Amino acid sequence: MPRLLDRHALRCAIGLIAIAGLLSAKAHADGPLREFLKQRRNPAATAGSTSEHSIDVGGTARRYLVHLPASYNPARPTPLILAFHGGGGDMQHIAKDEHYGIVGKSDRAGFIVAFPNGTGALGDKLATWNAGACCGKARDARVDDVAFARTVVADLQRRYAVDAGRIFAIGMSNGGMLSHRLACEASDLFAGIAAVAGTDNTLSCAPARPISILHIHARNDDHVLFEGGAGPGAFRDESKVTQFVSVPQTISNWVARNQCSGTPRAVLVRAGARCEVHEGCKGGAKVELCVTEDGKHSWPGGGATRSGQQPSQAIIANDVIWDFFLSIPPLP
Repeated sequence: MPRLLDRHALRCAIGLIAIAGLLSAKAHADGPLREFLKQRRNPAATAGSTSEHSIDVGGTARRYLVHLPASYNPARPTPLILAFHGGGGDMQHIAKDEHYGIVGKSDRAGFIVAFPNGTGALGDKLATWNAGACCGKARDARVDDVAFARTVVADLQRRYAVDAGRIFAIGMSNGGMLSHRLACEASDLFAGIAAVAGTDNTLSCAPARPISILHIHARNDDHVLFEGGAGPGAFRDESKVTQFVSVPQTISNWVARNQCSGTPRAVLVRAGARCEVHEGCKGGAKVELCVTEDGKHSWPGGGATRSGQQPSQAIIANDVIWDFFLSIPPLP
């Protein structure tokens, strides 16, 4: 009996020491230790994993997926990209590598990627974003998707080691339009944005600072027409979209906002694609346009769209986007 009591006392002592150690660590947590404790509170958050989260935005529950790259280390601040799906899509679709390849790029390049879900016409499905003049239920209900994006970032910063100077937004079509709106209204948070097949359809735009913009568009896009307008027959209900701003006007808008000088410089010229950049912009910002000759309304380098369109393979959008983000200065 004395031996059993001794063993029991020993176990209790070890338990008390462990608890005291954890309390002490929590009380003095900072830097890597703080991130370690975050991970302990979020057991689903492991390197190379994708998890789903729900957050409250103005009394409405909103959802997003997040993927941590295979190289994620909670002791090291990591860049973050918010990726916004196209109108009529959802977070599950854009997060599939066979469609967009963004998760695979996250693992190779080492950035965290979050996939927020728009306002759905059917649950979370057939979802849209309020990008100003477009689109659908989100626009008509005046959903505050800028607040949603900010709340997603804040939630991720509480959970993971996010590099506050390297937070970016990307999007396809209506999601690209929202990225333009975020550049207008959240340049204090996002270091840069990239939009694919979604032009600047904001109702007003007064960025707090110059912000770097990458726009990618197919010349033969049959939904968001290169020279402006909505493609004939591309939308079942044209009242849910708008007469889209043209690609040239979108670039001109950002060149003016960023006070860029000089003529654009070609940075990529190959069969089926050309990229040129406006430099000499205020605050070190730049404005880049990449045009593919084919691919219509799709994500270059990605898989076939649900309507069967084949994306251009002249460039890989994920590679062009990440190289662009690496080339711009982080927020101070």
